[in-house]
Amino acid sequence: MYKINCLNPIAACGMDLFSDSYEVTDDFAQADAVLVRSAAMHELELSDKLLAVGRAGAGVNNIPLDKCAEKGIVVFNTPGANANGVKELVIAGLLLASRDLMGGYSWVKENASDENIAKAVEKQKSKYAGCEIKGKKLGVIGLGAIGAMVANIGFRLGMEVYGYDPYVSVDAAWKLSSHVKHVTNVEDIYRDCDYITVHVPALDSTKGMINKDAFAVMKDGVKILNFARDILVNDDDMIEALASGKVSKYVTDFPNAKIAGVDNVITLPHLGASTAESEDNCAIMAVQEIMDFVENGNIKNSVNYPAIDAGVCNAASRVAVCHKNIPNMITQFTGAFSSKGINVSDMVSKSKGDWAYSIFDISEKADQTTIDMINTIDGVVKARIVK
Repeated sequence: MYKINCLNPIAACGMDLFSDSYEVTDDFAQADAVLVRSAAMHELELSDKLLAVGRAGAGVNNIPLDKCAEKGIVVFNTPGANANGVKELVIAGLLLASRDLMGGYSWVKENASDENIAKAVEKQKSKYAGCEIKGKKLGVIGLGAIGAMVANIGFRLGMEVYGYDPYVSVDAAWKLSSHVKHVTNVEDIYRDCDYITVHVPALDSTKGMINKDAFAVMKDGVKILNFARDILVNDDDMIEALASGKVSKYVTDFPNAKIAGVDNVITLPHLGASTAESEDNCAIMAVQEIMDFVENGNIKNSVNYPAIDAGVCNAASRVAVCHKNIPNMITQFTGAFSSKGINVSDMVSKSKGDWAYSIFDISEKADQTTIDMINTIDGVVKARIVK
């Protein structure tokens, strides 16, 4: 019986996928796998029993990835599961940046008791006039699941769309409209686009990428959208750019004490993936990833260990090993099986940065003494019997 702990509420349509071989526990220390959305895990004590963490969402800054890798805990996320929900909010952000809908709404609400409001509207509406997005240039930085969707819908709305992503995947490239102009230098987007929307992960290389140097290249009056991560934008530089008129509107899904309330900033309370459909999709994907890993040893959409698919085990037994990406590991593993008189009928091994993961299908049932032997090999962080 595998024990599952939920650090946040997870949609029932996902939890219902667990078979009778699983039970939900409130005890984090006893869990074989954990499901999480936004709960902070950095201060939690990770037990040796824990095999996997499933993040029902894309961002994993609330999870100690290195600490998990060092303990052989595979961390999954659900890229693309909430992409449509975020894409739709980005489109709303484009319209909010173009038309002063917020100002107009506030005026109507403030004057709701005026009996002559219908006449007053005609005098006031010019104060909230804006522009249309059709024919404007949209720059999309990051062409993953969300960025590609935004680029495609931007073209369909009549915009001239430019996309930048030096690491665009083959899968994302196939989904991208041929009408999206792919640029190889992000400064081309800064220089030419009327609207710029950012869809990259939060990395050391992307932290504060929208800053005074980027603004210096941009058009006067550019409109910036950030529905990815708050740290991608340097708030101090943004406030200065807004004050000078270099940026005319900044729409962000990440309010903080510094940026909230600043003129020409529209802040939303992190609503990008806050739809019933997104939460359902993320829950289903996270549960499926956890089950395939626990039951078959397969890894899909891990952020700290490599993707690997050995299918369903048809051999007598299957052993999975999380280990460091260093030489001579496979030889030592097969030697351990050989010393027990066990034949390896099939194997697959992949690496990702400092870490690697190997699956062995073997000719007879593995026992704990075999696992103990593998765990003593220098560089192994966790071995387990999958079947």
